[in-house]
Amino acid sequence: MGEEETTAAVPVTETKPLSERDLRVSDDEREHVVGVLQKAIGRGMIDLDEFTERTDRALASRTRGELNAVLADLAGLYHPAAAVAAAPAYAPPIGYAPGRRFELNAKYSSLVRSGPWVVPPEMVVRNKYGSTKLDFTEAQVQSPVVHIELDAKWGSVEVIIPEHAAVDVNSITDVKFGALEDKTRSNGRMGNPRFVLTGRVHGGSLVIRHPRRGLFG
Repeated sequence: MGEEETTAAVPVTETKPLSERDLRVSDDEREHVVGVLQKAIGRGMIDLDEFTERTDRALASRTRGELNAVLADLAGLYHPAAAVAAAPAYAPPIGYAPGRRFELNAKYSSLVRSGPWVVPPEMVVRNKYGSTKLDFTEAQVQSPVVHIELDAKWGSVEVIIPEHAAVDVNSITDVKFGALEDKTRSNGRMGNPRFVLTGRVHGGSLVIRHPRRGLFG
């Protein structure tokens, strides 16, 4: 009878990489989210009861996933980790391919991009005798820097950015019979994402602003 070898079972332990949502949060992050909630109640986005309930949840949060859930449905408000973990996936715009600039054209008409739309890293906006409105409040931005080339002739362009974002309009040097107004006062400042605008504005207007607050903001 042959010898029977017995091998003791050795438990195998696998280490699973932590995701962004599993990371622990600090007191500073919790307090930051409470500050964001204060902005939300000031805008009428949540009432006092919701503020109290969400504040309790924020202060009791241990991970970024738990903390992000407090802000997930508050469009236009921002927490650095929440933007990564809570951003839903939307289909890219028709005609967009990675590595190519995406073009928007408005001729004798109005063109609006708002709500949950995908923003490619590079865009060209051609506007002739029309109007263009680009609202990035709820948009899914593909990169930390978005390059937008403007070719506006006798038309208006309105750009709406979240409060945590910033613009750079220093490369727009050709403004003729028109106006450029940055109501956000974020030109050249730090922001994420950053919208870099180039090109020209002839006989029209370019207005950059934050989302309006309340019904009459």
